[in-house]
Amino acid sequence: MTHTSRPAVGFIGLGIMGRPMAGHILKGGHPLTVYNRTRSKTAELQALGAAVADSPAGVAARSEILIIMVSDTQDVEQVVAGPQGVLEGIRPGSVVVDMSTIAPGTERALDEALRARGAFLIDAPVSGGDVGARDASLAIMAGGDRKAFELVRPVLALLGRTITYCGPSGSGQLAKLCNQILVSVTLLGVSEALVFARKCGLDPSVMIEAVSGGAAQSWQLTNLGPRIIKRDFAPGFMVDLVQKDLRLVLESCASADVSLPATGLVHQLFGSARAHGSGREGTPSLAKVLERLSGLE
Repeated sequence: MTHTSRPAVGFIGLGIMGRPMAGHILKGGHPLTVYNRTRSKTAELQALGAAVADSPAGVAARSEILIIMVSDTQDVEQVVAGPQGVLEGIRPGSVVVDMSTIAPGTERALDEALRARGAFLIDAPVSGGDVGARDASLAIMAGGDRKAFELVRPVLALLGRTITYCGPSGSGQLAKLCNQILVSVTLLGVSEALVFARKCGLDPSVMIEAVSGGAAQSWQLTNLGPRIIKRDFAPGFMVDLVQKDLRLVLESCASADVSLPATGLVHQLFGSARAHGSGREGTPSLAKVLERLSGLE
């Protein structure tokens, strides 16, 4: 049932994450308009009552709050500032919420372009992968105008459990890049512990059980460790995408004079995973790179 008192929401990008997220907004009673480059991906939501637009501009014209969930910096630039982009259809007073993970500087530039049209951009990347998207348990990190953030917070609450305002435009992306440093370097530690256990004759499942009650416990160990043991490399979050995120971290390092040796190393190791054909697999396939180095194939 649609309650017209709820702001009309637009959603652009219906991939592994976007489709379930858009579904939660529909269930929350918001009128929803969607757009996706591959139109077939809109069918499921259309059947549930969403309208389908022919372009990002078409979504913007019908939406008070517009969410973007696409893969990379150039995709967001295309959606917002390209031909038939959001800027061509945006209405004054609207808020665009970019939940993709992209370069912080790009978010600042797009925010300025939207402000010139009387609208705002909130950068609100997420952590929690496909499971978090399906369960509406994402961690959301937001940057941008504080009033605009408060305006979209009720919609974000339909998608995530933890919503943190991080500061001015670009701050959400910076928090997300910190998240990617932590998850990647931690996953490297998990992978090394599993390889060490196997090579030295300790059952890796027993190892996880033994250490999970102590200081070594982590989300990566509990959730991804068993998947590595089971050889389940299905993409909850793809290697290609974590590589893109780590590239953004290292680009930001270059401009801010930051030295992150462990992040540089894990970026190289994920590069090996891609070279061995694991780009579209989940991040746990990092373990296969470590196994190759130790002759465990």
